[in-house]
Amino acid sequence: MIFVNNLKLGIDEPLDNLRDKIKNKLKIKYDGFEYEIYRRSIDARRNKIQFVYSVIVDIDLSKKNLSKFNHGEVREYVKEEFKVDVKRTKGQRPVIVGFGPCGIFAALTLARYGFNPIVIEMGESIDERTESVESFWKGKPLNTRSNVQFGEGGAGTFSDGKLTCRSQDPLIREVLDVFVKHGAPEEIKILQKPHIGTDILKEVIKSIRGEIISLGGEVHFNTKMTDIIIEDGKVKGVATDKGEFETDSVFLALGHSSRDSFRMLHEKGVSMEAKPFAVGFRIEHPQTLINKAQYGDQFENPILPQAEYQLTYRTEKGRGVYTFCMCPGGRVISACSEEHRLCVNGMSYHSRNLENANSAIITNINEEDYGEGILSGMEYQEKIEEVAFNMGENYFAPVQLVGDYIENRTSTDFKRVFPTYKPGTVFKDLNEIYSDEINEAIKEAIINLNKKLEGFSLKDAVLTGVETRTSSPIRIVRDKESFISINTKGLYPLGEGAGYAGGIMSSAVDGIKGAKAYLED
Repeated sequence: MIFVNNLKLGIDEPLDNLRDKIKNKLKIKYDGFEYEIYRRSIDARRNKIQFVYSVIVDIDLSKKNLSKFNHGEVREYVKEEFKVDVKRTKGQRPVIVGFGPCGIFAALTLARYGFNPIVIEMGESIDERTESVESFWKGKPLNTRSNVQFGEGGAGTFSDGKLTCRSQDPLIREVLDVFVKHGAPEEIKILQKPHIGTDILKEVIKSIRGEIISLGGEVHFNTKMTDIIIEDGKVKGVATDKGEFETDSVFLALGHSSRDSFRMLHEKGVSMEAKPFAVGFRIEHPQTLINKAQYGDQFENPILPQAEYQLTYRTEKGRGVYTFCMCPGGRVISACSEEHRLCVNGMSYHSRNLENANSAIITNINEEDYGEGILSGMEYQEKIEEVAFNMGENYFAPVQLVGDYIENRTSTDFKRVFPTYKPGTVFKDLNEIYSDEINEAIKEAIINLNKKLEGFSLKDAVLTGVETRTSSPIRIVRDKESFISINTKGLYPLGEGAGYAGGIMSSAVDGIKGAKAYLED
């Protein structure tokens, strides 16, 4: 098997031409070989749009022949199978706290190897959770236990179902295979920037839950962890508002917004540390503007997906600013999980066919911004969210046109872009939320990013505040090999909430690795 990279087809070329591209790359003349597409991306540089393919070819080439090629373009392909060398004997059932991507894949792995995990999740099952979320977006009271942050599927469920990940970990393919098995479209296995969409992801998650239960696992919704029982530095159980679960192994898959749990763990002396994160706003543009900027004259070609972007900028003072969690054809949503605190996120459905594109525009912050102390970053988030909440009422979000934000004046009406945030918005000067240093950095970035993406600094684009839940503000310190807390035996801090992942894919992979470490111990 040979991996062949960087095969290009013009936008109007038929896919059948890919076979000839493979033959030319490998310098062979015969057609009798099979191949499968491993990855497809789009190269839109220089206004010449091409599809770029990586393929796996079922053909044997000697090492001598392979050595003649650029290793980055042609190399031997060996599929890495996911295997677990189970050494642990069954005893007390492991308990998983949280049923987002990390908890789901940890539970699935343990269940597949016969260890019958018990999952506790503070929020509701996905159907009930969706009703709670949509009711809140319509102006009804916030359910602080089941919302965009908490409940079956975790925060990623209401954030487009983006499956992009910088990691090249082979377990990425394992996660994609699971998603496809449970109803996700096959295309996610080959797209460079795959996404499922919030609408489809909900059904996929329910199907995975069904497999976990069929294999002997349990999932307890509306069950909040109130304490971890620790004696002599060892886990003895988990206390919840529905009773106690006796166990010697707890997998913490909390998510980045589990502030009550972070405080409880800190009070109990579990080893933790503050970590940097990022804050800023959501920015909305017309999706057609993004399409034109990325695809040029081909922006209306139906074969092309809605255009995306990922932009970075370093200010003259050295502060990093970047776009994050870009949602083509999507909407800005309320991501609140606590009363009297307001934060936002972005989402798209699978079709990505709404009028606006949105993305976070954020800047990194650290102890120089939020002060010293393990929980100081979290407390900074809370303070910023309270400021944003107090600018409106009933969780209306503060908004401002980009041009007005740059000029420090409150907007009075919308122009080309209308905000998609619900339950509603209120015009405010967003400069009053963050420090001058943060505002200056974001403004400088918006102006200069226009050089990378024409139209990004559109004066009529809309900023919505605030984006604060970009990643966990703390890290629960664990051993690199065993995945166990460095000072609490039997405690497995995993995923985004523990500070070791960011997004659906890396969280899912971390859940698998944590379960694997447990099984092989």
